[in-house]
Amino acid sequence: MADRSFLSWPFFEDRHRLLATSLDTWAGQHLANIDHSDTDLACRGLVTALGRDGWLEYATVDPDGSATLDVRSLCLIREILARHDGLADFSFAMQGLGTGAISLFGTDFQKIEWLPKVRAGKLISAFALTEPQSGSDVANSTMTATLAGESFVLNGEKTWISNGGIADVYTVFARTGEAEGARGLSAFIVPADTPGLDVVERLKTIAPHPLATLSFSNCRVPVSALLGESGSGFKIAMSVLDVFRSTVAAAALGFARRALDEAIKRVTERQVQGAPLFDLQMVQGHIADMAVDIDASALLIYRAAWAKDSGAARITREAAMAKLFSTDQAQKVIDRAVQLHGGDGVRSGETVEKLYREIRALRIYEGASDVQRVIIARQTIGQ
Repeated sequence: MADRSFLSWPFFEDRHRLLATSLDTWAGQHLANIDHSDTDLACRGLVTALGRDGWLEYATVDPDGSATLDVRSLCLIREILARHDGLADFSFAMQGLGTGAISLFGTDFQKIEWLPKVRAGKLISAFALTEPQSGSDVANSTMTATLAGESFVLNGEKTWISNGGIADVYTVFARTGEAEGARGLSAFIVPADTPGLDVVERLKTIAPHPLATLSFSNCRVPVSALLGESGSGFKIAMSVLDVFRSTVAAAALGFARRALDEAIKRVTERQVQGAPLFDLQMVQGHIADMAVDIDASALLIYRAAWAKDSGAARITREAAMAKLFSTDQAQKVIDRAVQLHGGDGVRSGETVEKLYREIRALRIYEGASDVQRVIIARQTIGQ
């Protein structure tokens, strides 16, 4: 792997250091030549490989063992996978996020029914929260779930759903009406083949990932599909994001580390007027700024992860700080790497060009940067 010095920080235990070393070796052997020409096929193959070799066991709780998710492990895995291949990181992360509500709030039966197959890479999961009129404003959700006998009937639309179109099971949030706003939402487990659930549009982005808009028309699920208590959907969604928001920052860190590696290689090999590009003081300044931004990001990320693993009920402020800073700084680090590559930096297919496209979405999904600023301000005043 690239910089290993951070693994000696007191945030980590020996098991985390072993995990990082083992995964980096595995990634070097399995992710060097991923064919991205068919995104759906690539994601399915990556989920299969990650499940087959045991890495997805970290993405969910063990129905027969641990009842908690180790956030430091999740962050390390996302950082390392992102540094090797962005789609591999995506594939791992969505298995965790898609079933995060089941891991944290599912009944024993729900966990046993779904998690072993997700952990083994035999099922693909998705997290269906966003609606056309409510992205970060979850409380403004309008999709409904109406109780009808022994079933809930779902009607509405979800959009920008990662793994939409290839997922086998969705965690879906809908309004059950116990109260106005955030207190009237509930969460449900909805298999992809449920009648009334349709993929109405596949969405294309600058860095291709499986994304879709979903339509629910009189989509009937049994009462047993309810996650937690009726009306607790907002709490469930925020608890899941509380865990996985730090991992978004970790993925950004992985992209930034790869960009620094590529930049160092470029400036030490590229000759300008008979000397390495690195000999220019301005170039040295860029490398220094990149290194500082990366270490500062890592400190925020693993502080948040360590706090959660140490028993903090919520890490809303810490996770928001980590996501805001790390995704914004990763964008700057990658931009500097592109600049140092000159014309090659914008050549289609170059590593830094791909990183430039990959990083942009991370400043939007799971809470846009400006939303994180609002969260941090309110948490700071509340303290």
